[in-house]
Amino acid sequence: MINFSDFEKKTGIFFKDKDLLKQAFIHRSYINENPKIQLSHNERLEFLGDAVLELIVTDFLYKKYPEFTEGELTAIRSALVNAVIIAEIASKIGMNDYLLLSKGEAKDNGKARAYILANTYEAYIGAVYLDAGYKMADKFVRKFLLPNTEEIVHKKLWRDAKSLVQEKAQELLGVTPAYKLLHESGPDHDKHFTVGILFGKNLIAEGKGKSKQEAEVKAAEAALVAKNWLD
Repeated sequence: MINFSDFEKKTGIFFKDKDLLKQAFIHRSYINENPKIQLSHNERLEFLGDAVLELIVTDFLYKKYPEFTEGELTAIRSALVNAVIIAEIASKIGMNDYLLLSKGEAKDNGKARAYILANTYEAYIGAVYLDAGYKMADKFVRKFLLPNTEEIVHKKLWRDAKSLVQEKAQELLGVTPAYKLLHESGPDHDKHFTVGILFGKNLIAEGKGKSKQEAEVKAAEAALVAKNWLD
């Protein structure tokens, strides 16, 4: 049986209802292999936590950036709560060690695991909200997620990098960026792509990702940095 006491110490959030904490980490697949367990999977908690997370982030951004438009705030919020960032944070605070998964799911450490981690993070927020209230959920999000805001805003990562680099390249250089697949590796379930961004025949930057689209975005972001077009 998993003991969550170390996790509670790490987050500083101690649950009154320990079953609620455990439920936040139960994936649907675990229920299929352990039908006698008294608890349900975490999908309802995830539904609740997603809404609580969105309100916390929205409230924070609204107050911190009064100069930004509704559209800009929406884009920044989307950049903050995207599954990749949330999965990384969930991993850093050790959520991976407490997941209750089927044996099959437990073997997969690729995209599927990242998706499960992101969902578990949201389910945990839902559990915190139910057990300790909005203020405690807000405290958790501010401690572990919102510190990423400064980098996202400073580097303009909330903007669509591909659209921005195309806009800048056409305006300043009179060229339209093109993307070229440079390298592909890994089995079908865990592919890795390297994509280059070209201005004419010149390779400006490269990006890596688990999909061609992700690699193109990374390449566009790298090109914006290389050309000093983020300010």
